Amino acid sequence: MAPRPLKAALTLVAAAAFSLSAVPAQAADPDPMVWADLTDTYTATGEYGYAPLAVADGFTPMACVPGVGYRYVNTDNVGETEPEEPAALLYDNGPNGRRLVGVEWIVPAGAGVTRPTLFGQEFQGPADVPGVGSSYTLRAWIYRTNPSGLFNPTHPDVTCAPASAPSTPPEPGWLADIDWTELVT
Repeated sequence: MAPRPLKAALTLVAAAAFSLSAVPAQAADPDPMVWADLTDTYTATGEYGYAPLAVADGFTPMACVPGVGYRYVNTDNVGETEPEEPAALLYDNGPNGRRLVGVEWIVPAGAGVTRPTLFGQEFQGPADVPGVGSSYTLRAWIYRTNPSGLFNPTHPDVTCAPASAPSTPPEPGWLADIDWTELVT
């Protein structure tokens, strides 16, 4: 090999080695094959990228929790450990409204209930889940990469917006003068 192409090849190898050492590994990410197992979850929850569809299908919005987001819970799925039946959808505020960032399985903890596993991961907890009580949970950040890991219980980039004024303007005064019953009948 001529000196110039040899130098270029060695430079490329050295640059690749440095770039690989500078990239932090995702904390405790599972076997890459778990993404194939999550296909059923994607298929079952993909339409809920638009939050009103989740509400229409029985998911109830809850208050925001920093690091978790807005939890939309479907009580029919609480206690399920099937990939396509997460009990909660996790949303964060995006530029055009809420955006789906992850899913969560919730299993109530109680006497005789063992810590469940799914996708080779043990559920976290038990911890108090609003509206459900003491529960085991497993979160999967499948719609927004979590630098702390796919199944980490919290996401450092998911925050809660501060309480603000209502987004809809007050009703104009002239609307109060209309007799709506005449228009409806």
